[in-house]
Amino acid sequence: MILPVIGALSLLAAWQWLVPALGVPAYIVPTPAAVLRTFATEWRFLLQNAVPTWLEAVLGFLLGNAFAVLMAIVFVYSRRFRAAYFPVVLLFNTIPVLALAPIIILIFGLGMLPKVIIAALLCFFPTLVNMARGLQLATVNELELMHVLSASHWETFWRLRAPRSIPLLFASLRISATTCIIGAIVGEWIGSNQGLGAVIIQSTFNYQAEKLFAAVLLASLSGITFFTVVTQIEQIFHRLLPQGN
Repeated sequence: MILPVIGALSLLAAWQWLVPALGVPAYIVPTPAAVLRTFATEWRFLLQNAVPTWLEAVLGFLLGNAFAVLMAIVFVYSRRFRAAYFPVVLLFNTIPVLALAPIIILIFGLGMLPKVIIAALLCFFPTLVNMARGLQLATVNELELMHVLSASHWETFWRLRAPRSIPLLFASLRISATTCIIGAIVGEWIGSNQGLGAVIIQSTFNYQAEKLFAAVLLASLSGITFFTVVTQIEQIFHRLLPQGN
């Protein structure tokens, strides 16, 4: 644990020393000390703009992952549905989010909904793939055993398929915990007057480098916090339901 702290502090110290030594203007690259001062003095402003970003990210996280889990279940139990729609899902996933975001903003307007949708889209595909794979981890012998025991499809799902999929599901949820923040910020870049994404864009155009770096730092800390929360939920879940491991 001490080595990552030493590594981070050494990089910050080098950054603090190199910026003045190389004569880099503060309005381009501020020092870490300047960023922390801005973080301390502008924390109310940053927090005010972080709240809508957090809300959009959380709603997108819940919506995208819930829809992905439901579609993964349908894919596993219906090969025809999977053959028909998985290529469509794959096609949408190949479209860069920066290209897709303006279309979503154009269709749904400048409110919160398009940001939630963009965040949900970034969460959707990894969870869909991992969940579908996890649901198919049950072996032929295990499925045959459930059939011999006269287990229904519902019982087979809850007692065999679902527990096997839990590790892969939480692996994708950890990824989604950071990508939902990215999706919300990208949506705010395209069209918003509030949120961390809007602060980043406005600070860039106004050459307010300290505020820009402070907003980026808060966005990073938000992603780390979301990731930690999902990891803690996973640990609690495994303790309560050890059969899901």
